[in-house]
Amino acid sequence: MPVSTEQVIDALRPVEDPELRRSIVELGMVKDVVVDGDRVAVTVALTVAGCPLRTEITNRVTSAVEALDGVAEVGIEFTVMTDEERTALRQRLHGDPAATAGHGPAHGHAQGRAIPFAEPTSRTRVLLVASGKGGVGKSSVSVNLAVALAQRGHRVAIVDSDVWGFSVPQMLGIDRPPTVIDNKMVLPPEVHGVACASIGFFVPDDQPVIWRGPMLHKALEQFLTDFYWDDPDFLVVDLPPGTGDVSLSLAQFLPQSEAYVVTTPQPAAQRVAQRAGLMFQSEHIRIPVRGVIENMSWFTGDDGTRYELFGSGGGQLLAERLRVPLIARLPLEPALREGGDVGRPVVVEHPDSEAAQAFRALAETIDVELAPTRRFHPELKIV
Repeated sequence: MPVSTEQVIDALRPVEDPELRRSIVELGMVKDVVVDGDRVAVTVALTVAGCPLRTEITNRVTSAVEALDGVAEVGIEFTVMTDEERTALRQRLHGDPAATAGHGPAHGHAQGRAIPFAEPTSRTRVLLVASGKGGVGKSSVSVNLAVALAQRGHRVAIVDSDVWGFSVPQMLGIDRPPTVIDNKMVLPPEVHGVACASIGFFVPDDQPVIWRGPMLHKALEQFLTDFYWDDPDFLVVDLPPGTGDVSLSLAQFLPQSEAYVVTTPQPAAQRVAQRAGLMFQSEHIRIPVRGVIENMSWFTGDDGTRYELFGSGGGQLLAERLRVPLIARLPLEPALREGGDVGRPVVVEHPDSEAAQAFRALAETIDVELAPTRRFHPELKIV
């Protein structure tokens, strides 16, 4: 007995658009279903022409319909939403910017739209990953921490706010630009369970970013408001080194954040990193520093011997000066650097490596030991 049109539609309800994470039936993407004996033809309206995940949608729809008894063949035709349909979709998912117009950034709002992560009801934990100077592996820490949190079953997003030295898309292995709906809603590309925003999507690698404070401020607003984040569990923000305009703007936009300071074991590095921590702790910002992360703590030779190439004790000293715990010491591994170069984070490519295990332990500490519902213990140390 042939399946009915209603049975096919019911089978398609659990199928989600891979970018919007919503049922394609609820989004109005299923335009037609034709049943002809044991053959079913489905017409799907893509959000934009040239949708980069068309093949994934095809596979999801085909698998769902083929699972029905009495279906031997599934055909899929694609069309594209009209401008009016895209506008309605964008307003339904992302809201109307005019609804929050008139709020200033000091109140947790960007120009014309509320910053979702600044709302008191936001369930997203915002992790600001900072460093005093460049070259300490802050972006590698941000990326691998984000992926490790995703591997724990969380929905995770990352903002590459280092507009001068953007590197997160490359480290994650993202090879496509974001999808833009109705010229107003940006869908962040996702890989390894992490959705990403970066100025690198809009600026060629060989073009320098020469911006003053107001332009940086506006770009950060757009990352937080124009991108459709859909309430992730964690938002990891990879800050540029130091205590400049970007860090100050994000502290203003995201007052409910928690900061983590990355340093190397070198005494000189921790002295510079201390300034970043003190910036967050200042009475003008008052964002809690939840922990210090010491990177490049040692290199393990083939014989199992640990070599402290950059000295020792810097992370612990910084933690003591900031009066926060040292929550991780991360080893120096060639695979960590190589993974960043080719877009394969070490927690994905080498899950059993010493570095990957350290990142998973760091993610567990932030997720469990430092969860807001638990009492914070300054004496907590992980070495």
